[in-house]
Amino acid sequence: MQSGKIRFEYRHYIVVDGNLGSQESRRAAEASECANQQGKFWPYHDYVFSHQNGEGKGAFSDANLKSFAATLQLDTAKFDTCFDTRATAKLVQQDEALAHSLGLNQTPSVLVNGKLVQDPLNLTELQQMIDAALAK
Repeated sequence: MQSGKIRFEYRHYIVVDGNLGSQESRRAAEASECANQQGKFWPYHDYVFSHQNGEGKGAFSDANLKSFAATLQLDTAKFDTCFDTRATAKLVQQDEALAHSLGLNQTPSVLVNGKLVQDPLNLTELQQMIDAALAK
């Protein structure tokens, strides 16, 4: 149902790579945006998250990220061109800059009307904040 009362935005914020000296999370974010160009952001996102095997262990190698696209039946020629040219890298960098400007330092981070949800995995707290925002 679309009431127009809530807008959900997903933004990329790369935390792990800097700690590990890898690029896996960044490349996965870029790949998800390449999938988004084909209207498949959420299926790709969900597939990536369901195929984690630990941080910096190769689960999100470029070859694996490309194979995920094939598994999800994306147009692999278009996906590979987008991914190989890093066509979405600037978008991911802009999301990361926004997170820094907001003072975020963890993932996931959830904001409701600009207010940080202290425990984003606490659905009760999240629901209360959303209900309060909708009541205004």
